[in-house]
Amino acid sequence: MITGKNYIGNVLTATGKISFKTINPQTNQENKVIFTEASNVEIEQAVTLATEAFATYRKISGVDKSAFLNEITNQIELLGDELLDIYCLESGLPKSRAISERARTVFQLHSFADLVKEGSWVEAVIDTANIERIPTPKVDLRKMLMPLGPVVVFGASNFPLAYSTAGGDTAAALAAGCPVLVKSHPMHAGTGELVAYAVIKAAEITGMPNGVFSNLNSSGVEVGKTLVKNAAVKAVGFTGSVNGGRSLYNLAANRAEPIPVFAEMGSINPVVLLPNAVNKKGEYWAKKYADSITLGAGQFCTNPGLILAVKSEDLTNFIQTLAEEIVKIEPVCMLHPNIIAAFENNKEKMKQQNGLKTVASYNKTTSKNYGRQIITTVDGAIFLENTNLHQEVFGPFSMVVQCESIAQLEAIILRLEGQLTGTILAENELDNYSEIVDALQNRVGRIIFNGVSTGVEVCNAMVHGGPYPASTDSRFTAVGVNSIKRWVRPVCFQNWPDTLLPNELKNENPLAISRLVNGKQTSDKVLR
Repeated sequence: MITGKNYIGNVLTATGKISFKTINPQTNQENKVIFTEASNVEIEQAVTLATEAFATYRKISGVDKSAFLNEITNQIELLGDELLDIYCLESGLPKSRAISERARTVFQLHSFADLVKEGSWVEAVIDTANIERIPTPKVDLRKMLMPLGPVVVFGASNFPLAYSTAGGDTAAALAAGCPVLVKSHPMHAGTGELVAYAVIKAAEITGMPNGVFSNLNSSGVEVGKTLVKNAAVKAVGFTGSVNGGRSLYNLAANRAEPIPVFAEMGSINPVVLLPNAVNKKGEYWAKKYADSITLGAGQFCTNPGLILAVKSEDLTNFIQTLAEEIVKIEPVCMLHPNIIAAFENNKEKMKQQNGLKTVASYNKTTSKNYGRQIITTVDGAIFLENTNLHQEVFGPFSMVVQCESIAQLEAIILRLEGQLTGTILAENELDNYSEIVDALQNRVGRIIFNGVSTGVEVCNAMVHGGPYPASTDSRFTAVGVNSIKRWVRPVCFQNWPDTLLPNELKNENPLAISRLVNGKQTSDKVLR
């Protein structure tokens, strides 16, 4: 079923001259299928189709969009083992991970399907007119969230399903009423094409307009840049490196019409180990974090790359236990030769920083592309002075910073860049460290108590984002149904005839959604 071509709407084409193959990192060999990078002509065709589709799709009912999203899940599941097999061939990840990620992808789509079917997500607000108000009559004002237009979604390297072709960004944008143009990730282009087929098939079955979805292959950065610069594109979703996300952000900002780029980027996810916790449960947390640091070869945006604590004999014991435990864990294959090359390069750069010491490193021989974990440590004063030590090393790497005092620990937190997560490990002592809690809360999107950061629950309360560079806009989440708010804007209708209003704002409330009417949340009709 994999052709190596691009889906320009519901048509497969390959007019470009640049070709590439994906790599099986387990064998370090190229996979068989040849993929053709989208040409500029194909990109323009896809954007034109998306623009045309938007005129219709933006008005599609929540019930019909829900049917579309649910049918995507049906089509993904019908791909069966073919999808799981190509996922493993292109990522080096085990089949169990493929099954788990497919389930998450399906769950996300179902969640958005339920959201738009119910309909209240549009946040309808109605303030009715009062012509008798003195001294100035009050006009009728009605507001709701409406879709932005065609959205470009960049597939993520570390989640070939859940953050890629039909992942969270795509599901949210389609739910909002925005056509999606996926810039497929070159590391898993086959996985992307199979999922794209599922989306296109679902669109055809449910009667969605051609162009509501396109999937464009790329071997490098040019396709993405061309898409972002296209005047008809209205927003961008990206998960990846700080350099990549910032480049797209700058491109979008420099357009004649700047557009939002919602990029989820780097994070070292600091963990604060308070004195009682290291004293009473140091061994427990050391074992727990050895597992967390090495989970999936550390290839999670929430990997705990930084542990902060005050110097003590207990901390020394914690570091020793962490060192002993982490080398017991067998390394696993990383996603791509380029990713492990970057990991090794960044790891060596860190090791060359003055004052940094390696306390544990897996030194046994491994298969090619297997990431060997490492634990380092450094004094708090050195960490404060050297911001190179603050940078993410994407992979199974973590650094323990030994602080001289709680005051120094707080100073370090205040100097950190924005993070996706921050964790506090404590034992009946939080009341004594409110400044630490407040400082950490100010730097993160999600603050965790006595747990690990690896793992992102898909639910209404989740925030997956944070101050820059964790994300480009900390007001939004990239996970959960609230991520739909990235792809919409509020529109206000003043004194509009009731028959011409969107159904969400009409007096009769034909959709029976919950609305804020004259300051009261209700699903009742508006009395004339």
